[in-house]
Amino acid sequence: MTGGAPETAGSLRAARLATFAYFALAGFLLGMWIVHIPPIEHRTGIDHAVLGRLLLLLGAGALVGMRIAGPLADRAGARRVVPASAATAAAALVLPGLAPGAWTLGAALLLLGACHGALDVAMNAHAVQVERGYGRPIMAAFHATFSLGGVLAALVGARTLSWGWSPAATFGAVALLSTAAGAAAAPVLLRSGGAPASGAAPVRRRTPRRIRGLAALAFMIMLCEGVANDWSALHLRGLDASPGTAALAFGAFSTAMTGGRLLADRLAARYGPVAVLRNGAGLAAFGLAVAALSTGEAAALAGWAVLGAGLSGAVPQLFSAAGHHDRAASGANVSRVAGLGYLGMLAGPAVIGPLTRAMPLGLTLLLPAALCVVAAAAAGLVRHPDDAGARPRADRGTGVSA
Repeated sequence: MTGGAPETAGSLRAARLATFAYFALAGFLLGMWIVHIPPIEHRTGIDHAVLGRLLLLLGAGALVGMRIAGPLADRAGARRVVPASAATAAAALVLPGLAPGAWTLGAALLLLGACHGALDVAMNAHAVQVERGYGRPIMAAFHATFSLGGVLAALVGARTLSWGWSPAATFGAVALLSTAAGAAAAPVLLRSGGAPASGAAPVRRRTPRRIRGLAALAFMIMLCEGVANDWSALHLRGLDASPGTAALAFGAFSTAMTGGRLLADRLAARYGPVAVLRNGAGLAAFGLAVAALSTGEAAALAGWAVLGAGLSGAVPQLFSAAGHHDRAASGANVSRVAGLGYLGMLAGPAVIGPLTRAMPLGLTLLLPAALCVVAAAAAGLVRHPDDAGARPRADRGTGVSA
């Protein structure tokens, strides 16, 4: 463990379950905030335009938290950073529920973003450690659990809102339960990783060219996710779909993405991460093109669903490749790729919006479709330069079962 001894099969299984718990927790915390945006907007008296600007602070905070947590996980070990960031993210969730106005809400979102961004990178860094122990791809399943946490948040939030609970009361209860859940999972996290035995400060490394390439791909892929999140329903409305039918566009995208992530690890183990990224990005480009050029609701819904299926395994392959590039800088590399990817998710709506003034919304979707084509062409970046090294392979395992 800390001395480099291999983990036992039992410790790996326990660590994997704990990692599932943290991914679900992260998705649940973020989902609870999203579900409560309308009542918080109403209570603070802000309009949509102000809310849009405040949400940028959430993204800015996440970027800061990611850049801090990555190197910290490398020095102190993800085992320490994951529970700490989970506890702070749970506590920070309470703040938007207490904010009385725009300024305090902005400060609350900045802190929430930083804490959640730190948790995102730290748990992905630990997931890389678990995957390394298993010796086969398991990253996509963790990301599927994140999505399921968001689904649970939607169900819980809908119920508490129907009961008349205020956001502050709901967030307080969620924070207590989430902190307890995070603390319960912490003891079985892997001890490997952290600072070198000599205690010397790690040497500051330049960002490797391959990591910069992976980060660029994450930007492209997650930009497409951001487009789906914010424009899929509006695209259907532009085809004269009813509000209910339009809402199904995002539902089709997210359902297909969650289902695809449950299958992506098996596909990566059988065909390799390059094939998963290349074929997935190609499929995503096809789905976006279908949505962009469709004139009917059914074809558009199918296009958004195909996009979700295509993108489902892409981000896990990028994060996994970044984490396995250099064991000593795993957290920092994940933070670089995740940070630029998150920036892409925020940039997607901002890029599409101005373009809609010059052309129909459907045609603007061909731009992210083109980015998917570029990602497919550059998929070889997820292949480790030394495939006999630390990168998990389908033909090399520890014997640990699922």
